[in-house]
Amino acid sequence: MARSSNLITSTQSVIQEALDMLGYDEDMYDLIKEPERLLKVRIPINMDDGSVKVFTGFRAQHSDAAGPTKGGIRFHPDVTEDEVIALSMWMTLKAGIVGLPYGGGKGGVVCNPKELSERELEAIARGYVRAVSQIVGPTKDIPAPDVYTNAQVMAWMMDEYSVKHAKNPLEFVTGKPLQLGGSKGRDTATAMGAVICVERALEKRGINMADARVVVQGFGNAGSFISKLLSDRGAKIVGVSRSTRALYSAEGIDIDYVIENKDKEDVAETLDLEVLSNEALLEVDCEVLIPAALANQITEENALNIKADIICEAANGPTTQAATKILTDGGSLIIPDVLASSGGVTVSYFEWVQNKQGDYWDDDEIQVLLERKLQQSFDAVYDLHETRRVDMRLAGYVVGIKRTAEAIRYRHWA
Repeated sequence: MARSSNLITSTQSVIQEALDMLGYDEDMYDLIKEPERLLKVRIPINMDDGSVKVFTGFRAQHSDAAGPTKGGIRFHPDVTEDEVIALSMWMTLKAGIVGLPYGGGKGGVVCNPKELSERELEAIARGYVRAVSQIVGPTKDIPAPDVYTNAQVMAWMMDEYSVKHAKNPLEFVTGKPLQLGGSKGRDTATAMGAVICVERALEKRGINMADARVVVQGFGNAGSFISKLLSDRGAKIVGVSRSTRALYSAEGIDIDYVIENKDKEDVAETLDLEVLSNEALLEVDCEVLIPAALANQITEENALNIKADIICEAANGPTTQAATKILTDGGSLIIPDVLASSGGVTVSYFEWVQNKQGDYWDDDEIQVLLERKLQQSFDAVYDLHETRRVDMRLAGYVVGIKRTAEAIRYRHWA
C-alpha cells in the first residue's frame, strides 16, 4: 500500500532508521511501516432539516503486538485517511516511550462540528461506534478525545457501545466525564506532560525556570494550558499566538489576563503588547520555543533564524526532518512530539487502569505518577541522544518503537 503523504513517509523514514539502530532487518520494518488494520466507514445521519447526510470515518490500528491499540478520535472537515494512519503510528511511539502496554490507534470523522447541532453531533458519535464496533473494545482498541471531540462525545460513544454489547465497560473509552469513570488530571495531561519535559530539559541545559523566556505558538487547549503552567512555575512567557496574530513583550505577558480575554481584539492594546505574525514569533530570541499549533512550522527555510535553546514540540510534526538536523547541529535541543505530547495517553492509561480496578485516584496521585513516567521517559530519550550522538527525534523513535518490535519478535510475527 504505497503512501505519498509527507506525514507518513517522514515517519516511516525515521522508524526505519530507528529499527536499523536496534538491529532489526527489513522484515520488521515491512510489518511496522503500515497499520495492521485500516477501516473506512460510512455513517448515515438524519439531519435536523429532514435530509440524510452520509459522513466518512476512519479507524487505523497500527500494531496490537504490545497490547490493545489506543488513540483519539477527531471530528474535523480536513480528516484524511493518511493523517489517521500517521497519527496511529505516532501513538505507538508515544505508548512505547512512556512504557505503556498499548499499540497505536487513531480515528476520525470528516465533518465540521461548528456546523452541527448537538443532536447531529451525538448521532455521528453513536453512528461511528456502531460502524467500527467489531474492531474496538476495552481489550481491543480504546478510543479517546482528540480535535473537536471531548468528554461529552466520549460519554455518547461509551453509552452506544454498552447498548450494542449489552454490558457497561467504563474502560471502553478514556477522557470521559468524572461522573462516568473519567480520571482527574485528564484535561490538562497533554500540557502537563510537555511542561514536565521542559522542566527536565532546562535542568539538562543548566537554565533556571525563572530565567527562561518562553514563546508558545498556538493558544488552543494545549498552548494555553502550557503557558499557564509554565508561568505559574516562574517562567517568563514573552510570546503567544493564535491563528491570526501573535503577541509579544520582552518584559513578559500577563498570561492569566490573556486567557481570560483571549477572544477580545483589544488585548494587545490593553497590555501594551507588540503584534507580530506567527512566522515572526518563531524567530523571537528565547530559551524555550513551544510550537503548539500546526505541522511543518519550522522548516529548512527558517530553521537558521530560530534562536531558542530548547524546542518543545507540543503540536504534531511542527519541525521537518531537514530543520531538525539544522537545529540539532546548531546546538538546540528538540523535545520531539512523540515525547512532548505523551502526557495525554499516559493519563488515559491511568483512567483505563482505574476503570478496570474500580479504584479512583486523587489529583496528587495522578501528578506524582505522571511526573515519574515523563521524567523517566525524557531521561531515557536524552541518554540515548547523548550516548549514541543522534538527534532527540531519532532517540525518541528508538525508545518508542523498541517495545513494539520486541513484542513482535517474542510473538514470532517477524
